[in-house]
Parts: sequence; structure tokens; C-alpha cells
Amino acid sequence: MSHAYRNAAVFAALLGLTRAASKIGDFWVQNDFCARVKGASDDYPVTYQDPHTREKTVHGAADGRRACLHHVLTYTATQALVAGLGARVLGIRVHPGAAAAALAVSGVTHYLADRRVPGRGVLEKLAAKTGNTRFYELADAGLNGAFHLDSSWHHGWETVAALIAATQATSR
Repeated sequence: MSHAYRNAAVFAALLGLTRAASKIGDFWVQNDFCARVKGASDDYPVTYQDPHTREKTVHGAADGRRACLHHVLTYTATQALVAGLGARVLGIRVHPGAAAAALAVSGVTHYLADRRVPGRGVLEKLAAKTGNTRFYELADAGLNGAFHLDSSWHHGWETVAALIAATQATSR
């Protein structure tokens, strides 16, 4: 296999692995508390009701930042585990520095998107600058614009991360 085809195959494999891990980390590993509180701010506090005790607690910016950080750490760990194990099975060796850089890109950009503080979130601002405010605010007829813009943001940055990892990868 030529060098270019091998690089493309490594990139595709790493992208597929990180993409699958992203969904697992976002929807299976993320806990209910983080999912509900990660966008909390002092101006827009979040009331969380514990599903077991039914106790209600109010959370502001500090709790929102902590919840988002906790989510991003478990999300990134899920990507590292799935991509690492998958690469090993496929015989791909990713340079540790490239892997760390790729995971950092994925994690930092994930945090930026998931801290959805109303009026100040990265995605909301980007939607406004690109003329997509109405789509961002859409939550009707089975569609949720903010969710889809969030997902496409993550896909884009995971592609960048996979490119970073693939540039320093070798295959057996």
C-alpha cells in the first residue's frame, strides 16, 4: 500500500474511532447532573432535581464550569480509551505527543461548545455571526438546532484531531 493510501486509511480509522467514542462519551458516559448543569451561570442558574432523592438544588457558574469540566474529562477519556484500543487492534501506532495534542483539541473545543451559557456561548455567538440564530433557537417538529450545530462543531474539531493524530501515526 502506498504511503498516501496508508495515511488516508489511518486517518479514516482514527476518525471513525474518535467519532464513535464521542457519541459514547456524550450520550452514555455523561451523567445526568453534568448534562443538565454544565451550562449554568450566575445570570442563568440551573435547578437540578436528583432523580433518586428528588432533592432540588440550584447551581450557578462555578458548578456549571465544574460539571462541564467533569463531562469533558470523561468524554476525552472515552475517546482515548476507544481510539487507543481500536488503534492497537488495527495495528496503528500513534505518537504519544500527537495523541495528546489531538485529545486536547477535542477536549478544549468540546468544553467551549458545551458551556452553553445563554447569550455568551461560543455556538450561540457563532450561529449569530453566520446568520443561523433562528436555526440555533429551533426546538420544534422533532428538530433541535442547537443540538445539530453542537454536533457539527464536534464533528469538525474531531476531524482536525484525527488529522493531528494521523500525521504522526505508523501502521504495522
